Amino acid sequence: MYTFSKRLKTFAMILMILGLIGIVYGFISAPKTVNDVERILTEQHHGGAHDVAADAGHHAEVSAAEHAEHQHHLEHVLQQMQNKPWAALYIACIFFMLISLGVLAFYAIQYAAQAGWSPVLFRVMEGITAYLLPGSLIFFVLLVLSSMNLNHLFIWMDPEVVANDPIIQAKTGFLNVPFFLIRAVVFLAGWNLYRHYAVKNSRALDETNDLKFYKKNFKLSAAFLVFFIVTESMMSWDWIMSIDTHWYSTLFGWYVFASFFVTGITIIAFTTLYLKSKGLLEYVNTSHIHDLAKFMFGISIFWTYLWFSQFMLMWYSNIPEEVTYFIFRIQEYKLPFFGMLVLNFVLPLLLLINTDFKRLTWIIVMAGSLIVVGHYLDFFNMIAPGTVGGSWFIGVSEIASLLFFAGLFIFVVFTALTKAPLLAKGNPLIEESKHFHY
Repeated sequence: MYTFSKRLKTFAMILMILGLIGIVYGFISAPKTVNDVERILTEQHHGGAHDVAADAGHHAEVSAAEHAEHQHHLEHVLQQMQNKPWAALYIACIFFMLISLGVLAFYAIQYAAQAGWSPVLFRVMEGITAYLLPGSLIFFVLLVLSSMNLNHLFIWMDPEVVANDPIIQAKTGFLNVPFFLIRAVVFLAGWNLYRHYAVKNSRALDETNDLKFYKKNFKLSAAFLVFFIVTESMMSWDWIMSIDTHWYSTLFGWYVFASFFVTGITIIAFTTLYLKSKGLLEYVNTSHIHDLAKFMFGISIFWTYLWFSQFMLMWYSNIPEEVTYFIFRIQEYKLPFFGMLVLNFVLPLLLLINTDFKRLTWIIVMAGSLIVVGHYLDFFNMIAPGTVGGSWFIGVSEIASLLFFAGLFIFVVFTALTKAPLLAKGNPLIEESKHFHY
């Protein structure tokens, strides 16, 4: 049995406390009025009280129309700046929740495929997926708060915007708050129910050695994967793509899936290597680690293929309502936009292409760290432009939100690992997995 060490538990608690302090600071320090915004913008562009006075004199001379346009611009920037702590919280929340969902999908694939190499890793996967429930609850609360107009993450939830936007009006049959929240309940409940019954059957299989529980999980996993592939696509439309309400992509669901799937597999590798370093998981060998690294490598290539397909086809066709999505990101988010390509494709390709490198712990940790950071930036690129526009920077709110959810993730996952032996001894393929070598 695994014991959650005091040092790791304290580390997780410190991350959560620091994260909460930073999150609160982010909300408190957000501008409250257009005057606050004007002062911030003046300091950014000029940097002094003398220039503020000069600007005040200039504004006295402008026409009423120009003044109204200026006020509208300030109100728009105010909305973006007030969105910033909300967006930071939302991005970190959905990122960690989808990591656990990616691991759950990987777990279901192993059962449905009757894979012989992976059962020694099942308890690790079950531990990581334990985060799905608390992550889902926090995420749903964020969705409800958004629907109550406490933020402006989803412009289609604003009646004033919808009233003046024919494109959004045409989408209100799907994009309306009641249907949106009902879909969220269905998605989150379905994923968590599968996780609950799959783990329950897995533990019962250990206790009884009755293969009926294995057969139940086989059927349950096959059914879940059908449910998952539909709901995952719809989830990506609802929770990410609808932020940029005018834009759409027909392969967006696959793109989002590849992003959190490879990150989830990377977290399996990290957790496995950590437990191995503590003298646990005695039957996990370099061949198991090599297979995890192969998935990290392969899904990174798959993600890049989807990114390129989405980007190049839209760029080549040059349809205004499609290509503006990328133009804005290239102009305003140049560093994270191109940086994530290096982190998610170029560096993992170079580090993991060699077969021998896939068995080296330090290489996997290095490549995996790049993948995790790169895919956080991927989610940042998908969500921040539509919520904070050009008023972005990765500051206290973003780092604090990451710290809080990382701490919560570690606390929940490693607490769950203490609930059962780390070897799924009742699985009929466990002996094949124990002796897996090539």
